[in-house]
Amino acid sequence: MDTQKNGPKKNSGRDTISWHTAFFEAIQLELGEYSHALEFIYQYHLTTEPLRIDVVIVKKISDIPIKKNFAEIFRKENIIEYKSPNDLISIKDFYHVYGYACLYISLNKNTDINDLTLTFVASRYPRKLLTHLRETRKFTVAEKLPGIYTVSGDILPVQIIDRRKLSAEENIWLKGLGNRLDIPYIRRIMGEIKTQDKDARIRAYLGVIARANEALFKEAFNMHDPVTYIAETFADTRVAKKWEAVGEAKGEERKAVDIAQNMVNLGLPFETIVSATKLTPKKVKALYKN
Repeated sequence: MDTQKNGPKKNSGRDTISWHTAFFEAIQLELGEYSHALEFIYQYHLTTEPLRIDVVIVKKISDIPIKKNFAEIFRKENIIEYKSPNDLISIKDFYHVYGYACLYISLNKNTDINDLTLTFVASRYPRKLLTHLRETRKFTVAEKLPGIYTVSGDILPVQIIDRRKLSAEENIWLKGLGNRLDIPYIRRIMGEIKTQDKDARIRAYLGVIARANEALFKEAFNMHDPVTYIAETFADTRVAKKWEAVGEAKGEERKAVDIAQNMVNLGLPFETIVSATKLTPKKVKALYKN
């Protein structure tokens, strides 16, 4: 059962909440005991916009086992696609990101498909996608652990995670990354934060869930303005500024065309190329003539 119940007001500003930044922090917090063995890359740019992967996690120590429920699947390099609480992983999203994985392999000469995994994280059960993978692609889909669905039958290991169903004991950070938390869970998160250093990793994560659950934060901690309080308490903004700079990179159509041509040469599906590069169908069709 989800720990959420009271959602934000309609004009709560949820459309401006930086969920992806908070997710990047949450997944680092979840894997904190392995930080010496993992490299976390935020919004990995295949080139420039729009070709960007949400998170790439690279094993710096290739043979170390990661004893974490969602990370048992991990290999040397691991692509993570994150959807904010109001988004759903669609069938098109699946192929979009799968295309990114193929492109990632083609652009990194030291990466083999056997070194790669693909993970989707969302807050809603993707019924249509899982049905498509079972019935159309003939893949085997199994809920290996609560909220963690493994997709077998392809050379690329894939898992789809429903954040709401994760273990509150093992995944406090990911499970708490929502906009419908209840007061006991907020108190639990705040209690856990007391054991962490007050740095930008905690600040951005806490700022996001405070903005998304502002009324409950006010009620739970008698805060007049929880978002401002957190910003002032966790004042180190160096990491946040770095993320903002990464996110401001602007795409160049010429490079998007070059990447699309590469995908055409790899034999990727037409719709995947259009979706991944954001080029018009007409421009992509022209590339097949080359």
